[in-house]
Amino acid sequence: MAQPLEGRTAIVTGAGRGLGRAEALELARLGARVVVNDFGQPGRDGSGAASVAPAEQVAEEIRAAGGQAVAHTGDVADHQQAGALVQLALDTYGQLDVLVNNAGILRDRMVFSMTEDEWDSVIRVHLKGHFNTTHFAAAHWRARSKETGGPVFGRIVNTSSEAFLAGSAGQPNYAAAKGGIVGLTTSTALALAKYGVTTNAICPRARTRMTEDVFAGFEVPDDGRPDPLAPEHVAPLVGYLASPAAARINGQLLVVHGGMVAIAERPKIVAKFDTAKDLFSYEELDGLLTPYYAERPAHETFAAAEVLGLKHD
Repeated sequence: MAQPLEGRTAIVTGAGRGLGRAEALELARLGARVVVNDFGQPGRDGSGAASVAPAEQVAEEIRAAGGQAVAHTGDVADHQQAGALVQLALDTYGQLDVLVNNAGILRDRMVFSMTEDEWDSVIRVHLKGHFNTTHFAAAHWRARSKETGGPVFGRIVNTSSEAFLAGSAGQPNYAAAKGGIVGLTTSTALALAKYGVTTNAICPRARTRMTEDVFAGFEVPDDGRPDPLAPEHVAPLVGYLASPAAARINGQLLVVHGGMVAIAERPKIVAKFDTAKDLFSYEELDGLLTPYYAERPAHETFAAAEVLGLKHD
């Protein structure tokens, strides 16, 4: 019986460890040939010397299981290296069908303490890194579509975060980058739909080296039950979104962890006020908005974060 991704080629960025590794293994299990990208720096803040080891180890793990994989150790936040990543998939396997953007770093600090470099570095790796690979993959699929005169198969799965949905006090750079990724996702979804390409984003909750502090109080069960925060809970959704079965899913944001998938609705209007005159005045807005917010619970903003299980330090 053919696998859902048999004959397809997938790129997974940040795939040397944690979530990206689990996603690469799942795509390979579903039949895809995988280009395993990881810059290989040991620090979760992007520090340390780059290394070929993480990407090559995952590629070898896939090959040992009977799959096909090749390692790429470039920095996806570098525009030229991201282009080389896409070209490697085309040169090695003759096609590109799936792009999973996962690479990222953390440099946490409160907004009043954050340095310019801490801001720039996180935006660069997460948001620019997502753009760079998307740019080259999208250009390839658009060219293929024009050559064939019809839609092609293309899937992009981006990685956002619940830090964007509910806020994260000590991560203004990370939350902003993840919000930007959602904007990039919806824009790309609209731009590439006519070529047969879908673009979706996930907000995963998983225990990795990047989230070890966030989930420090959620210990691994010692009674034999699977860890609800294991990356393996997230990977099947990525495999599904990458498959032909998800052809009608485009521009969506899905939260996933521990045996749960939730579909996030786009922001919607919850209240509307019209001026009684030609222009609003301060006094009129005060008379409309102040009572409205006075009737809402003061803790309402933070309630959403509590529902999602996020910490506010």
